[in-house]
Amino acid sequence: MLNPMDLTGQTILVTGASSGIGRETSRLLSQLGARLVLVARNEERLAETLRLLEGDGHTVQPFDLALTAEIPRWLKKITASAGPLHGLVHSAGIHKLRPLRVLNPQTVDEVMRINLGAALGLAGGFCQKGVGAPGGSIVFLSSVTGLVGQSGIAAYAASKGAVAAATRSLAVELARERIRVNCVAPGVVATELWDGVLKMLTPEQATALEATHLLGLGRARDVSYAIAFLLAETARWITGTVLVVDGGYTAH
Repeated sequence: MLNPMDLTGQTILVTGASSGIGRETSRLLSQLGARLVLVARNEERLAETLRLLEGDGHTVQPFDLALTAEIPRWLKKITASAGPLHGLVHSAGIHKLRPLRVLNPQTVDEVMRINLGAALGLAGGFCQKGVGAPGGSIVFLSSVTGLVGQSGIAAYAASKGAVAAATRSLAVELARERIRVNCVAPGVVATELWDGVLKMLTPEQATALEATHLLGLGRARDVSYAIAFLLAETARWITGTVLVVDGGYTAH
């Protein structure tokens, strides 16, 4: 039976694989036949993800993506043993609810370093000789907050808007190398990250935010399907796009 999203024989690196969308994306990609390189800071939680995967040949690579200058050399080291990467998913990210009156430069730097700086470092590392396989695909995680305004998250929204802008520019720059670059912009997804945001909202605020999603809050699997689509042959003719997966949040 034809499966245009079959990823058998492909090696794909996923950051943020220790939880949430990154973990669920890793699970789905393994079910589609991919061999995964799992990345996050917490080795114990990466091991938990590893136990959830189907197939074999997967590896765990603990790394702090805040060390942006070291990313290219680190990717070289990984692919020296794992072989070239056919795909890369940057799901790791930092969300900070900080109204402008309490937003400080340190928070801005921290959010931008992981959400944007690491994305650019990963893309640059992927382009190195022997790291990215010909015809490779890079998928970043943006957010609907990078497309529409939302109070209290200016730094986070700016970082995610920057990811969307970088996606378009990198798609143009890397097309000659046959590397596709796209990103997914999710709405609110019920993950551990959302649980943390809930603690900073009143019940009324949480209810109001959920109501803005016409189809209700999403699941991590909803986003991982979109990521897999962009990695697979199904998106062979797609680059530079921002795929919105938001349950109707941006429809009104």
